[in-house]
Amino acid sequence: MRIDILTVVPELLDSPLSHSIVGRAVKKGLVEIHIHNLRKYGLGPRRNVDDYSYGGDAGMVLMVEPVFRMIAELKAERDYDEVIYMSPDGDILDQPMANELSLKGNLIILCGHYKGIDHRIREHLITREISIGDYVLSGGEIPAAVVVDSIVRLIPGALTDETSALSDSFQDDLLSPPVYTRPASFNGWDVPEVLLSGDPRKIQAWQDEQALERTARLRPGLLKK
Repeated sequence: MRIDILTVVPELLDSPLSHSIVGRAVKKGLVEIHIHNLRKYGLGPRRNVDDYSYGGDAGMVLMVEPVFRMIAELKAERDYDEVIYMSPDGDILDQPMANELSLKGNLIILCGHYKGIDHRIREHLITREISIGDYVLSGGEIPAAVVVDSIVRLIPGALTDETSALSDSFQDDLLSPPVYTRPASFNGWDVPEVLLSGDPRKIQAWQDEQALERTARLRPGLLKK
């Protein structure tokens, strides 16, 4: 898989995508992540990428030309399955979407900034818009990092135990059951006896029951799915 991220603040993405599971996946060659500075195609001696909006609204807007030229350059080199724009009014990222995107080959992710991007980009270049929640951030870089992390951890070989992702919350529209590790007793707080029983059927039944109970109590909307 290859992911190209277009941004005016590439420094915001360096650390989140260089460590932990994502960083190890890159080192293993499981995914290529390329961060591109939109100012490469900025206009004029100062490499401007934004301008005032028509209509007089407050805030600067990313111009169409730098984005168009960078996407055109990338598309001339390879085909892309999706050109994604991180937007507060996009489809909310969820586990099924992450599962779907993890099966793609090449992705472009455009990070908005300032007041947003010229709407012609969204009309003619973007194939998918994604949001990570109903709130506004300073730019699309942090949401892009969230999307990349949710995708990359699902690539075979990214996790030490590949079955771990299958039991994550939301994979089956349920929250995960509680998890415990050693010691079995600490400060009078004990691990449930069933997890120490060594009986796989009893353990699975307990985990299923706990997943349903926690989902009904904490996220009842998931059960409606």
